[in-house]
Amino acid sequence: MLKERDLHGVYVPIVTPFDEGGEVDAASFYNQAYNLFQDEVDGLVVNGTTGESPTILSEELGVLFAAAQAAREASNVSVPLVVGTGTNDTLSTVRRTEQAGKLGADAALVVVPYYNKPSQQGIIEHFRRIASVGLPVILYEVPHRTGVKLELDTVRTILELEGVIGMKDSTPNTQLVTELSRLGSKPVLCGEDSLLLEALQSGAKGVMSASANVETERFVAFYRHFLAGQYEKSRELFEELLPLIRLLFQEPNPAPIKWLLEQQGIIESGTLRLPLLPVTEGLRAKLASYV
Repeated sequence: MLKERDLHGVYVPIVTPFDEGGEVDAASFYNQAYNLFQDEVDGLVVNGTTGESPTILSEELGVLFAAAQAAREASNVSVPLVVGTGTNDTLSTVRRTEQAGKLGADAALVVVPYYNKPSQQGIIEHFRRIASVGLPVILYEVPHRTGVKLELDTVRTILELEGVIGMKDSTPNTQLVTELSRLGSKPVLCGEDSLLLEALQSGAKGVMSASANVETERFVAFYRHFLAGQYEKSRELFEELLPLIRLLFQEPNPAPIKWLLEQQGIIESGTLRLPLLPVTEGLRAKLASYV
């Protein structure tokens, strides 16, 4: 299982490929996972938001995780496999987290409950219950999706829970990671791709980047240069990646990423499950230079 001290580096929330009939394409998923391992990512997130987790059935999660394990074994690496298990219902999140543990996950990525806007104390109790399952938990704060913003004291309380090993911060600035770093909290991974460099400079221990599904080797190099203290080279690489990052979020994620991966021949089809739609012709034209 994933330890607090090992939560660092470049984690990639992998897309979930579907065939043209909308069924999970395990072969394409394996190909993408294998490629990510070859590019030396530090962690893989199965069934994250980028993996269209709200549409994935429990039996499909088993298929995806088995494919990720097979790709990891074929790559002869020991990269952690994290499973997204969070919902806006504590009981269902507990059950998904238990399933992830039985599958062999190294940790669970658990998003703050969305839509129902619980109180800060309700959110704390939600995470307390999830952490009691026994699988290491990574708190995921993304207020523009959940509709509720965690207060600093709430974040600190959750991070102090036994079994919570760190967090993914997708807030719209680096204020939270700066404050947590000052207080010496558990590790934080930046999940807001346009802020990756600034977050590392503010104390983040790594990134959990959807954009790194493509140009993965360059994202890894950007992080490695930063880690080595080669800040100018790291900045240069990030500034080269920033136009791509902006394009990948010009329309709902992961449609642009899937289109690129299909064009590159890594996945068979860029099909998404409704209510997500394929990228528009206009965005395809802009992304074509990255094929």
